[in-house]
Amino acid sequence: MSMSSQIVMLVVLALLAANLPFANQRILLLGPQRESKPLGWRLAELVVLYFVVGGVGLALENHGGQIAPQGWEFYAVTGTMFVTLAFPGFVYRYLMHRQH
Repeated sequence: MSMSSQIVMLVVLALLAANLPFANQRILLLGPQRESKPLGWRLAELVVLYFVVGGVGLALENHGGQIAPQGWEFYAVTGTMFVTLAFPGFVYRYLMHRQH
């Protein structure tokens, strides 16, 4: 697998993982079906999934060669990007998906 296809795969995985907390009512897809999941649970899932996607990215980087050291700036930018990728799911769940 080429490096560019790994990057595309990681971005698609991040997009899916960022929207996953807003797409269902289960906790991390494992818990029982709920009527409504509170926003706190959704944000906690978002943090957990950020680290899961980061672990996949770290594994891909390790597979491709040496892991580059990262400072706090890297984590600030990737965290902000992950939250930005979650915006469509948030808009659907809280702004468009209203019961009338």
